[in-house]
Amino acid sequence: MSFESAKQLVAADLQEVDRVIRNRLASDVVLVNQVAEYIIGSGGKRLRPLVVVIAAKACGSTDQRHTEAAAIIEFIHTATLLHDDVVDGSSLRRGQDTANAVWGNEASVLVGDYVYSRSFEMMVSLGSMRIMDVMSRATNRIAEGEVLQLMNAHDPDCTEERYFEVIYRKTAQLFEAGTQIAAILTNSPPYIEEAMTKYGRHLGTAFQLVDDALDYRADRDTLGKNLGDDLAEGKPTLPLIYALKHGTDEQRALIRTSIENGSAEALPQITTAIESTGGLAYTARLARQEASLAIEALAVLPDSEYKQALRELADFAVERTY
Repeated sequence: MSFESAKQLVAADLQEVDRVIRNRLASDVVLVNQVAEYIIGSGGKRLRPLVVVIAAKACGSTDQRHTEAAAIIEFIHTATLLHDDVVDGSSLRRGQDTANAVWGNEASVLVGDYVYSRSFEMMVSLGSMRIMDVMSRATNRIAEGEVLQLMNAHDPDCTEERYFEVIYRKTAQLFEAGTQIAAILTNSPPYIEEAMTKYGRHLGTAFQLVDDALDYRADRDTLGKNLGDDLAEGKPTLPLIYALKHGTDEQRALIRTSIENGSAEALPQITTAIESTGGLAYTARLARQEASLAIEALAVLPDSEYKQALRELADFAVERTY
């Protein structure tokens, strides 16, 4: 089963998620509608809501509340994208201009706030304090992750430990929350909820590791963003951290300077350094380990086509090229 096959498996549910998203985005403020529709409609994998839907189905969901939950996760993700692009000064995402490049930073931040607050209105409609608790904690940690990433920026001495703390909070946390609330919605027993939580955490970590590697091995058209953006923003991601530890004196000096100055001018040389030191292979190996842990967590679920789809999504997270 491929990524597209997984989407086809729950195609009707995903259509409902899209309907919920557009219905809940509606505002009588024209600019809010324009910016929100632009970012939601700009493509993307929609992996997070897909994971929520399939996780709920794997846990035995018999109603449609999981589509609302999936839309909530996508809203929070969208809000973070709007804010991230402003903080990072990004101009390209998913192969097109970012919202802040089109409407300006002020509109992007404010509409991001709107989408974020709307997600909490939607949580209330689910009528579960447990879900409110999980999601409020998750969004708080995501915000902390953004601040931690800001603190790590331009610091070539950032450690692997600090890096993993950032990607857990920034990325894996939302995957984890999504799969956990899928279990909560289906009134799954604690051991199933724990398993689904672990699945989301490891899946999200694998996904981000691959994302950071792709910044040094993909091409702009396939990736949908400018290559070397992380370097230009002074972000010490794992491939860079590994190359700093294992490179030659000349390579280390070049990488340190580029991180400190937030410059991608030496991207070709740094990409060569990352490849020659094994930085990409190391990152890929850790991503595969995380995907394997995600798959192991599924062992307690009853066999079904949805369980198999979750396995396939873990494979997709590490094998993708975009």
